[in-house]
Amino acid sequence: MPKRLRQQLLHRLQLPESWVIFFIMGIIMMNFPFMAIFNKPITIFGFPLMFLYFFIGWPVSIFVIYLFTSGVVHTDNNHQETRQP
Repeated sequence: MPKRLRQQLLHRLQLPESWVIFFIMGIIMMNFPFMAIFNKPITIFGFPLMFLYFFIGWPVSIFVIYLFTSGVVHTDNNHQETRQP
């Protein structure tokens, strides 16, 4: 990933608004309205739709958490480097 794009992404992940937005999206994703949308007797490649919803949505949410934590660790490392003479 180019350095400038990575810095922009890490900067945006440090904003408190993005933390709140992704937290609310995670709560909404695991609540009734979305669960009812995917609770259909439909199969894709032999897997129920609800099964695919959980097994695709769960890794995506874990990846978003990983991005947030990598942004925090990156910020902590930059502050430590600038403080030391």
